[in-house]
Amino acid sequence: MREYLFTSESVSEGHPDKVADQISDAILDAALTVDPEARVACEALVTENLVVVAGEFRLDHDISAESIVRETVRLIGYTGTDLGFGAESLEVISRVGRQSQDIARGVERGGGELGAGDQGLMFGYACRETLTHMPLPIMLAHQLVQRQSMLRKAGQLPWLRPDAKSQVTVRYRGLNPVAVERVVFSTQHSALVKIDELRDAVTSEIIEQVIPKELRSSEISYLVNPTGRFVIGGPAGDTGLTGRKIIVDTYGGSAPHGGGAFSGKDPTKVDRSAAYAARYIAKNIVAAGFAERCTIQLSYAIGTVDPVSLMVDFHGTGCVKEENVERVIPEVFPITPRAIIESLELRRPIYKKTAAYGHFGRNLPEFTWERTDKVGDLRQALGLQ
Repeated sequence: MREYLFTSESVSEGHPDKVADQISDAILDAALTVDPEARVACEALVTENLVVVAGEFRLDHDISAESIVRETVRLIGYTGTDLGFGAESLEVISRVGRQSQDIARGVERGGGELGAGDQGLMFGYACRETLTHMPLPIMLAHQLVQRQSMLRKAGQLPWLRPDAKSQVTVRYRGLNPVAVERVVFSTQHSALVKIDELRDAVTSEIIEQVIPKELRSSEISYLVNPTGRFVIGGPAGDTGLTGRKIIVDTYGGSAPHGGGAFSGKDPTKVDRSAAYAARYIAKNIVAAGFAERCTIQLSYAIGTVDPVSLMVDFHGTGCVKEENVERVIPEVFPITPRAIIESLELRRPIYKKTAAYGHFGRNLPEFTWERTDKVGDLRQALGLQ
């Protein structure tokens, strides 16, 4: 079997792009709290001591974008003025309009049905590499930056600051991950910590606490803060935009991506809701034992109810025919916009939690697309029970 290396990355909640994602989704959650039928397309730009919020809304109640921005930034950990981006000191500019009537006309089909809020293609993926049915490299990359955040907020490494990035390279033999070969980890830090102290602590308290000993290659190498200094970080060091970390949000490059971002979009936007549905389908197929790997593609036209296309790919690992599974998916799973929204309960204010550390692979109660409750229905539809 061929051996090869595969790498995925993640970023912390303090990374500028993730700050923007969390602001967009916090505003979406606020809108859905006051109006579950709200239509929201919210973008954020963050830079040194400035947040710009823009988008198109349709809701019956006012929400305070400025207060939501400041609270989101404060909870991430950007407080005070020493980091060049602080919850109380930053300027907030809001430029929000109303959703286009042309778009609204296409979505509201009448008779209780919904059309897709835009055209596009969406992918879902699942595999048997981990218990969460996610690829190993992206799951480890997420866990590394999550641990950095936990240590920072607990004050265990007081020189840690909110911005961080991880990268994990895994050796595969055929379909199976066999060893972690390299870890890259960069964290923003106080100017007072010495680089050797930082590298030792990150290695022992973050990397080696996340990467299981049995998965570490005998030749594993760590690159910790390879530039040597990372004091200026977050939005003060780099501009952040909503929707710029779509591969971090999904499968770390192990599966295709349709191109549409998730954060700041209400569930009538199939960029988001159909990507969740595709993950739901793929995960249940793998959990049912039909394949070691599964990719689902759905595509829609704006204003249409049914998908334009549906594709199942088992990557040569299936024990049933892909065309048979394609045939029964519409019987078992929600794939029209309204059915997806209702089945996965997507009109709730659940989205801020998705905006850091991945939309998939976390078994939180709110993440309904991570359930494997359709395994029995799938097997019955295929006559396997």
